[in-house]
Amino acid sequence: MPGLVLGSASPRRAALLRQLGLDFSVCPSDVPEVAAAGETATDLARRLAREKGTAVARSRTDAWVLSADTIVVVDGAVLGKPADAAEAGQMLRRLSDRAHEVFTAVALTAPGGAPAGEVLVRSRVEFRPLSAAEIDAYVATDEPFDKAGAYAIQGGAAHFVRRVDGSHTNVVGLPIDETRDLLARAGLLPAGGAQKRTVGR
Repeated sequence: MPGLVLGSASPRRAALLRQLGLDFSVCPSDVPEVAAAGETATDLARRLAREKGTAVARSRTDAWVLSADTIVVVDGAVLGKPADAAEAGQMLRRLSDRAHEVFTAVALTAPGGAPAGEVLVRSRVEFRPLSAAEIDAYVATDEPFDKAGAYAIQGGAAHFVRRVDGSHTNVVGLPIDETRDLLARAGLLPAGGAQKRTVGR
């Protein structure tokens, strides 16, 4: 049976995917995470997830590829991964004491490169007020730099969060329930369960 590849370098996505009991390998893509002119936030997430899967599938033609893209949206603006400490601090100040949306698109690509399904999940996250000292201390940990919106809800920013409406794992980077359903529909996971299963080698 063809193997399963996670087309992402994110250790958070790998850890979540392991919860489903699947064996998989990791092969990150090099797709640039840049929005096209006039592209909506949800269209951006969907396109990047598909393109990442397609890019990995070119070199792993014998495998299923699971790929994803997570974006943070506030006031209609997409917050990607900060380029430096100044931008990370700016993002966190923008998120302080207010709500924002987190979208994750997940795409499954079949062996040979054909699209095999996708899902888009939305969560609403509300931050409490953040002081300048808290923001500076968090940015100094370097944790924000590979995270959309400059924070990790499962890490040092957990205490910034007042509430989450929707999937918590979506905010981490891989909505686990919806991913399980996507894999089950493709026959890669028993429907309704996360029993241990080896998908190729």
